[in-house]
This record gives sequence, structure tokens and C-alpha cells, in this order.
Amino acid sequence: MNTPAGAHSPRSVLRALRHHLTTPSEDDTPLLGNSRRRWVRPLPYVVAVILQIALIPTGIANLVGFYDMALPVAGALTVAQTTPLLLAITRPLAAWWISAATLVTTGAITARHTQVMGSWPWTAPMIIAYVVLMLALALRESRATLLSAWVATVLLTALTTTLGLPHSGDGSTMLLIALSGGALLLGWTVRDRAEARRLLTEQEHISEVERERRTLLEERARIARELHDVVAHHMSVIAVQAASAPYRMPEVPAEAAEEFAAIAGTARESLAEMRRLLGVLRSEESGGEKAPQPGVGQLAQLVETVGRAGVPAELTVEPGVVDRVPQAVSLSAYRIVQEALANVVRHAPGARTWVSLATDGPVLLVTVVNSPPPERTESLEASAEGTGQGLVGMRERVRLVDGRLDTGPLPDGGFTVAAALPLDRRDTPRERTT
Repeated sequence: MNTPAGAHSPRSVLRALRHHLTTPSEDDTPLLGNSRRRWVRPLPYVVAVILQIALIPTGIANLVGFYDMALPVAGALTVAQTTPLLLAITRPLAAWWISAATLVTTGAITARHTQVMGSWPWTAPMIIAYVVLMLALALRESRATLLSAWVATVLLTALTTTLGLPHSGDGSTMLLIALSGGALLLGWTVRDRAEARRLLTEQEHISEVERERRTLLEERARIARELHDVVAHHMSVIAVQAASAPYRMPEVPAEAAEEFAAIAGTARESLAEMRRLLGVLRSEESGGEKAPQPGVGQLAQLVETVGRAGVPAELTVEPGVVDRVPQAVSLSAYRIVQEALANVVRHAPGARTWVSLATDGPVLLVTVVNSPPPERTESLEASAEGTGQGLVGMRERVRLVDGRLDTGPLPDGGFTVAAALPLDRRDTPRERTT
């Protein structure tokens, strides 16, 4: 690949350095601020304060003693070099600019002194402060910024040494370059290791979720097998016995034979619905259901079945309603009526029941009302408290189609279930339970 002319020219390199050194990270979280251990979060502030307490008096003493610098100037330079340690906790790149500018300023001022008793151009406290700041920079900024900061350190060192001629920089210049590079490399390594551990933790969390999900699917499959082995077997026996009863007992009256046939048909329907439910339990998705779902068109058969169970029920359907009801609404209406009638059979056997379907504009009105049960009639579930799952299932069905549900007892001792299901999903009345 041909490199464009001027791509690596000094001007382009300086432009890249300026870009990286003036584009800080968008993350302003304090260093170690995301640590799970509470005692670790204030640790950077504690270290910064301790370093300031130790470096400020030592730095002032070195500048005054080695370069015979005025105390106010020495104090200002030392504070300017150490204060960025606090800023580096949240804004390390801005702190680096202050520290680098202070280094150059200190080198330029000390170069005017003819008698230099200590290291030149920087004292040990200044080097320590700068190296610690570079470590903080490495824990936050990008690799390009870190490399740019180290290159800038080399250039600033060369500039300071040039400004200090005829002084010649001693070992402090090379020490600053080496230690700052080592600090950047150390911070870079620690940061990469922390990032690798974070990714590993996330992967372990994902694996744990997958294991839980697999365990759930296995448990669902186990429940499906047990349901099939226990319930389906007995339901099949009921269906076979009911269907074969007229043949095994020729003296059975015609009405009883019809009742046996109805029992066999109901058992077969229950088996078919249970197989659909078992298919849902065996697979993660329910898309495998191929049999058509019941709807308002099968309500007449449902009411007839309940009537054979001893609950006299009447069905009233407004003409043309069946053709207008969408499939999802039709299924919800059927399940609501089915559960309401099942509640009548369980809690008020023998009570007269009226089921009606009508429309009110774009809303399908489903109503199931039952009278009080006949006297001296005990509930089939009188010995056990109701679980309330029937009403919960109705609410879920209504919520599925953005409808409204009203349930509650009547003054005469009966019970009513009224659902308003939008035929157009854009109408979303809120659910209300009496």
C-alpha cells in the first residue's frame, strides 16, 4: 500500500499529538469509583492528600536550598506541581497539562541560576508527582493518548534542557523519561487486566444465565413428561371407558349412552388441549402449535357441555359478531367464558347462567352472569379455599388484548363477569376489577 505524501510529516505528527492530548476520555468517574469494595473508592483521594502533605514542604525546601529561589516562587511552583494530583482522579489529562507546564516553567526559572547545588532541571519531589500523575493518566485515557503524553514528555524534556544551556541536564532528565514511561506501561497493564477480568465476569454471568435457562427448560420437559404419563393416561382411560360403555352394557338407556358419548368427547377435547400445553412446555417457543385454537364460534358447544354438567346455561350472540372478531380477541373471549363457566360449576353448581356476546362500537362485550345456586347445594370446592387463579387468568387474557374486566358478586347472591375487548387494537381501555 502506498503511503500518501506528507502522511508522516512533522506537521501531521504534531497535529496527531495535539488531537490526542486535547481529547480527554468521556468517562468522568473517579478512579476506582466503580469498585465493589466501598473502602477502595476513596483510596485515590487519600493517596493524593498524603503525597501533597509529603511533597509540598520537601519540594519547597529543595527549590529554595538547591537554587536559592525565593520562597513565594518556590511555593507556587511546588503547589502547581502537586495540586494536579487531586484533579487527576477525575480529569487526568487536564492535570497532565498543568503538571507539564509547571515542569517547563520550573526548568526555565532554575536555568537562570548560575549556582546549582542539586539535580537540574527538576527535583525529586517534582519527578515523583509527575510519575504518579502519569500512572493516573494510564488508568483512564486511551493508548494513543498515553503514547502521545510520553512523546510529549520526551519533547518537553529536550525543550527544557535546551532552554537551560549552558546547563546540561543530569540524570534527572533521563530518570523522568524512564519512570514516566514505566508508569504508563504499568497503568496500561493494570487497566488491561482489569478490563479482561470484567469481560470474564460478564461471560461467567452470561454462562450462569444460560445454565439457569437450560435447567428451566429441562424442568419444563420433565413436568411435561410427568403430566403426559399421569394425567394423559387417566384421561385416555376415561375416554375409552365412556366410549365403550354402551357396547359393554347393552341395557344402558339411550340417554345414558348419549351422556357417555359426551363424556368421551369432552375427555378427547381435554386430551387435545393438554397435548398443546405439553408442546409448549417441551419447547421454548409455542410456535409448534398447529391445531386451530378455539374461539367464539365454539361457545355454543362449550355452553352445551356445561349444561350436561348440571349448569343450565343460555347463550345469546348478536348476529354477525362471530365474523367481526379477530383471532386473538376470539380466543381471549372463549377462555374468559370457559373460566367463568368453570367457576360456576365449581362454586355454584346448578345455578342458572346467561352468556352473551354483543358489540358496542369497536368493542366486544362478553358477559357471563349466574344466579345464586339452588338451596341446599354445596360447592364442589367447599372444602378447600379457592386459589383465585381463575380471575388472574381472566385478567391476563384481557390485558393481552388491551381490554377491560369487571368481576364481582351481585346483590342477590349471584356473580357477574363482564369483559370489554377492543375489536380494533388502537382502542386501549384500561382494566378495572370490581
